[in-house]
Amino acid sequence: MDKSKRKAIIAGNWKMNKTPAEAKELLTAITPLVKDADCEVIACVPFVDLQTALEVAEGTNIKIGAENCHWEESGAFTGEISAKMLTSMGVEYVVLGHSERRQYFGETDETVNKRTKAALAAGLKPIVCVGELLWERECDITEEVIARQIKLDLFDVSKEDVKKTVIAYEPVWAIGTGKTATADQAEEVCAFIRATIAKLYDQKTADAVTIQYGGSMNDANADELLSKTNVDGGLIGGASLVAEKFAAIVKAASK
Repeated sequence: MDKSKRKAIIAGNWKMNKTPAEAKELLTAITPLVKDADCEVIACVPFVDLQTALEVAEGTNIKIGAENCHWEESGAFTGEISAKMLTSMGVEYVVLGHSERRQYFGETDETVNKRTKAALAAGLKPIVCVGELLWERECDITEEVIARQIKLDLFDVSKEDVKKTVIAYEPVWAIGTGKTATADQAEEVCAFIRATIAKLYDQKTADAVTIQYGGSMNDANADELLSKTNVDGGLIGGASLVAEKFAAIVKAASK
């Protein structure tokens, strides 16, 4: 991390876990453990938990995020939630383009781009996920895959808005598998993402963008991963559901 240039951010991605009552219990446990954090702390929770999470987090240093949003403000999109709906509640962040959304729900770089621009227009800060499949890494095309995702997902996004956008590098082969990219692998790809943004915009803009690592970051490996210059935080899955583990990662990012 280089906190002199950009914000360090630890965001929990709860996925499809926790009822509102369970969300209240978890956030209540997390709050005192992270109150002195020297980084941004976010809980991205299921839609049904948002109101409860916002109420519990009020007056604390924990920001609340959603796990997706649609690109239209309103309309005949049964089951979807608009960015405007989220901001009207007080939600600040939204996860977009997660590999599970791409794999199971047909998300493409085009729809991620549309959702990203809609989120920014509504005042949300998007956490845009990119990452390669195991087969793509084995074929040595990681950089081609990542560059394509960055270029498409950020297409027509202004320099000012890119600075408000968080990029989460999540190698698909390391999500929920227990496998983790080595600290050097994470640094290599995060540095490549920053270089790609510098080519699309400029170096000053690239230096301002927070680039997280996701993919089985936990309390045991967070220190090493976060010691790398271009790893500015983490998008945390399973470990975000255990207060003590999540707090340990926040502590690592606060150094």
